[in-house]
Amino acid sequence: MMKLAAIDIGSNAVRLLISHVYENGDSSPLIKKASLYRVPVRLGEDAFTRGHISEKKAQHLVKTMVAFRNLLDVIEPAACMACATSAMREADNGQEVMERVLNQSGIQIHIIDGGMEADMICSNAIAEKLNHSKSYLYIDIGGGSTELSFFSGGKRLESRSFDIGTIRILEGLVSSERWKEMGSWIKSTTKGHSPILGIGSGGNINKIAKIAEKDSTSPLSLARMQKVHQHIQSHTYEERMRKLGLRPDRADVIVPAGEIILFVMEAARMSKLLVPKIGLSDGIIHHLYQQQKTS
Repeated sequence: MMKLAAIDIGSNAVRLLISHVYENGDSSPLIKKASLYRVPVRLGEDAFTRGHISEKKAQHLVKTMVAFRNLLDVIEPAACMACATSAMREADNGQEVMERVLNQSGIQIHIIDGGMEADMICSNAIAEKLNHSKSYLYIDIGGGSTELSFFSGGKRLESRSFDIGTIRILEGLVSSERWKEMGSWIKSTTKGHSPILGIGSGGNINKIAKIAEKDSTSPLSLARMQKVHQHIQSHTYEERMRKLGLRPDRADVIVPAGEIILFVMEAARMSKLLVPKIGLSDGIIHHLYQQQKTS
């Protein structure tokens, strides 16, 4: 058994995932999530509105990473990788904050672009598990961006990252042109392929599926998705926490997440969405495993 650790520094939250990897000879390894730690730092609130990470947010991130370093020293994984996405990509002081984290925690952060983020997410060995006779659109929704990857014939044909994320929508930073651009890409990429099954990842999609009372093996229909979104939207921010059991940092972003999901499903003429409960941190674990195998 091998222990691996992944740190996902997103626009909404920072996550540390510890996974156990069990090798099965020549077959694919069995990867089990051992523990997940999540801190809602919300770097995107600064990065997308000011283009700069404030001192308060920077300190919060540094403290979080120092805490993660202490956990890693106890857990002793074989390897660890930390990746930062759109908020750190866009902040003019992203490099400076990254250096502060390295100096105080010893953790090296890799700021990855949208294409690399999509590659990492798709490294979850997704293609190996797909039905080769079907077409799939993989959707990963974050605070700053949405990553889309199109699979057909068991292969990934196209990937694209769009600056449409839950925090950007909350801050009123997504123009109609950006929505049109994403819609056009979806329609042109999926043209001639039907039907298309969706695969959704990210904390908000996972939570929506839970509210819809669907397990990871049961698809979420478009009609059900519309109904659940309307149900969530009908509650106030406080009611979402009190009645739906959502965390404060989830109760606001879950509504724009629903908007993104519905937009993508409708643009792709998609009737069903699978929610396997995986994301960037899981992709990092798979990436690390491949590195360990070849080292």
